[in-house]
Amino acid sequence: MTDEINLVNIYSFITPAAVVMIVMEIIYCFIKRKDFINFPDAITNLGTALGNQCVNLFVAFLVIVSFGKIYDYRLLTIETTWVNFIILLVLFDFLFYWYHRHNHTINFLWAAHMPHHTSEEFNLFVAVRASITQRLFSFTYLWPLALLGFKPEAIYAASAVQLFLAFWHHTRTIGRMKWFELIFNSPSYHRIHHAINDKYLDKNFGEIFIIWDKWFGTYAEETEEPIYGALTPVASWNPNKIYWHYWMVLWRDACATKSWWDKIRLWFMPLGWRPEDCRNIPRYRVNEKTLVKFTTPVSAATKNYLILSSILGTGLMFIAINLQWPLTVVERVLLTGLVWHMITNWGGMLESKDWARHSDGFFIFFESLMLSYLVYSYQLEALKPIVMAYFALRLVAHGLWRMGAAKRYATGLVQD
Repeated sequence: MTDEINLVNIYSFITPAAVVMIVMEIIYCFIKRKDFINFPDAITNLGTALGNQCVNLFVAFLVIVSFGKIYDYRLLTIETTWVNFIILLVLFDFLFYWYHRHNHTINFLWAAHMPHHTSEEFNLFVAVRASITQRLFSFTYLWPLALLGFKPEAIYAASAVQLFLAFWHHTRTIGRMKWFELIFNSPSYHRIHHAINDKYLDKNFGEIFIIWDKWFGTYAEETEEPIYGALTPVASWNPNKIYWHYWMVLWRDACATKSWWDKIRLWFMPLGWRPEDCRNIPRYRVNEKTLVKFTTPVSAATKNYLILSSILGTGLMFIAINLQWPLTVVERVLLTGLVWHMITNWGGMLESKDWARHSDGFFIFFESLMLSYLVYSYQLEALKPIVMAYFALRLVAHGLWRMGAAKRYATGLVQD
């Protein structure tokens, strides 16, 4: 029998490969002078991804435990060979097709999935625009794989591979891929999926394979320029509003209706269904002809600061989720809170909110306390000079940005 795959190698390949692809797209757009990447949108996408990764650390624990319990009652014992892993990917994608399709047809599942569709751009940064609630539901559709006999860690690795194979579809730099598209999903097909054009709605749900859509009647080809976004726009760079937007839409109807039965069933009804006594309450919606892209002016000082902050913030996120570090649950929760504080500040900066200037100062203070505590608690003497240099860089960059933000406030462009 063929030796089992070392699944760690799969994870170690995916992250750097995704980073390289994003850098390549940025360079391509710069050289070709394409405006495919919008700066505030890109930073927002990254912010939602950092928050999602921290939450996923805790969700993954629940997922692995549930898969382990189901695996105890497996019908077979399937070794993770290359052949079996490919079979697992095909089955995984088939089940995920149905989960993805239901995301677009059931109210509460759309609330969990919608954050990924709220960007009005389409590029590789959009691929990382993430929901913090979707994974709670997605793995329930994959429980049959554990019951069949695939190992929980293999299913989780297949999830990472499928996510990466879906990652490269989020680009406008690649046109049609004729022969490839007979079986596999492609950027052209996925552009359709993200579009709000009436003819493109609820099409192309496959992640790796397009054959599911061709077989089950949800297939469409790109025949006109896609208009990207959501029919109920968020109109904000704040990750918290993005995460919870449609949940709040549903919650408002649940509170407004007088029917207790409607308060319950609202969440499980087809997408767009509303209680009868709520249907006259206005709900802001757009279509391909009425959508106006959300945009805000961002100063050069803010752009420079956010580029640096996004690099440093990604490092902070990796500290929070790195299981090689012997951190306690409380310490990881506190680090996750810092990441959340940081990405919330990013949204405020992009919208020129005055509170963001002060909130970012508090963030640096709390971050310095937390990292200093970790250095001293775990006796990381060698890291003391690095941490001191890190704080100095943070403070200088924050000071320069605040001066730029102060000038912007004086011109009346900053909002309360």
